[in-house]
Amino acid sequence: MSNPKSEEKPKNTNRGLNNIIRFSSLAFEMGIMICIGAFGGDWLDNHFEYDRPWFTIVLSLLAVIGSIYLVIKSLMNVK
Repeated sequence: MSNPKSEEKPKNTNRGLNNIIRFSSLAFEMGIMICIGAFGGDWLDNHFEYDRPWFTIVLSLLAVIGSIYLVIKSLMNVK
């Protein structure tokens, strides 16, 4: 007969997989956020016909800052 305790799986196997999924989706969210900021700023610069890309610079920087905030907030919640 087999021992029932030897058949139990360790609880930490799913934890590593969950972290991989969480952080890879976080990378996609960051990329999408930065792309939206850059393309939105480019569209605004073309719409208002500015000779310098002020909206692109500002919105890209805000998107990068927002995505860094998202990463820090997510890392603080990992246990």
